[in-house]
Amino acid sequence: MRGVPARAADARNFVHDLLHNADVPVDDLALVDALLVTTELVTNAQRHGGGLIGFTARIVDGYLELAVEDRSEQRPVTAGPRDPGAAGGYGWPLVQRLARTIDIALTATGKTIRVTLPL
Repeated sequence: MRGVPARAADARNFVHDLLHNADVPVDDLALVDALLVTTELVTNAQRHGGGLIGFTARIVDGYLELAVEDRSEQRPVTAGPRDPGAAGGYGWPLVQRLARTIDIALTATGKTIRVTLPL
């Protein structure tokens, strides 16, 4: 998929279908991880990144590759320990833990976060 899903659920549904129809075996836990990371990245772009402006999901060499583009040049942040007043910052550590690779590139319109996840 290349485009801009209206909601995180739309991106998640696309990834779900992509992985269910893949020509490579996909572990059940890998599917759950992929859906969680998709939701986090898209939601963060919408909430903290000035809006989602691009989304790509594809299978490359046995890995799921996600690319999420938003309008902000700011890198994701992690909330401080036990900071109940912080807005966000809790999903990024999950993305970091589950992704095999993470690349954040500044673009002319903001940034692209590209992650790969093992299947």
